[in-house]
Order: sequence, then C-alpha cells, then structure tokens
Amino acid sequence: MKDDGAPDGDELARLIGQVATDRDRQAYARLYSYFAPRLNAFLRRSGLPPNTAEEIAQEVMLSVWRKASYFDPARAGAATWIFTIARNLRIDHLRRLRTASAGEEEPVEVETAPSGETLLLTAEREARVREALKTLSDEQATVLRLSFFSEKAHSEIARELGLPLGTVKSRVRLALGRLRVLLEGHS
Repeated sequence: MKDDGAPDGDELARLIGQVATDRDRQAYARLYSYFAPRLNAFLRRSGLPPNTAEEIAQEVMLSVWRKASYFDPARAGAATWIFTIARNLRIDHLRRLRTASAGEEEPVEVETAPSGETLLLTAEREARVREALKTLSDEQATVLRLSFFSEKAHSEIARELGLPLGTVKSRVRLALGRLRVLLEGHS
C-alpha cells in the first residue's frame, strides 16, 4: 500500500489472486473501487461517450471477476492486465459500431489503442505526479485535484470552495508551474 492509500502493484496482484482462488468479494470490491473510475476516465479520454465508457468499464470489471485466474503477475502488472482488457473491449465495441454502420457513408474510425508498454509508462508517470502533488500546499493540491481529476471547471471549483475565481486560477497556474519544475527532471 502506498502512502496515499492507493494499493501498489503487489497489493493489486494479491487482490486479483484472492478473487481468483477464493472468489473474495472484499478483494474484488477494493479492485472495483480502485479501477472503475480510472477505467471510465481512460475510456472517456479515448473518445467514447460517457455512458458507453461506463458500460465498458463495468464489462471490464466483470471480466476481472470472471477471468481473475488467467492473471499472471510474471507476464504483466495488474494495471496493465486490466487496462489491456479495457483496450480490447473498446476495440471490440468500435468494431461492432463499424460493422453496424457498414451501409452508411462514413465508417467509424478505429484508433490504435495504447500498448501495454504505453499503459505501464502512463502508470509510472502518474505515480511521479502523485509524488509531486504531495509537495504542493493543500490549497494548490485541492484545486488541481478538482480541476484535473474531477474535471471541474474553474468557476465550479470557485463556487465549491467559496473562493474568488482569480484565486482558483492563480493556484492552478502556480501549482502547474511547480509540478512542471519537479517533473522535468524525470522526463
């Protein structure tokens, strides 16, 4: 377990193992609460509409429950394995759309999904960002989390926190500048 309460790779692999061997519902619940929002965000960033992203994220987590015994920590990390399932289900969904619209003039374009290596690099970059976030003031970290992780508009953050809009924008700008300095040495 990491300092921020998020499970690390070993913990995630252990939880999948518990689901595979014992059908452990608590282990599955922890996996679900950790991965479902990340999968949903990943699928939405890939261009899927929110309701479709939610459905595919649910399908991914159902696959994790059903196929946990297929997970091999020697071949891939837990996050890589789960995001690969998501990528494959996304591609399947886009293929079904393309097949359904074969008679239409404009076919649906299928993007190249990220590779396992790309997903792993993304996970490592996210870990570096989480570490860098810990160095920010509470005020800066709060507005960044609301802005980027919760995808809220600056005006919405200002209302929620009871702050002037200019203050929110300044905190975001200063926090991003600080993160940029901290992360440049790691790129």
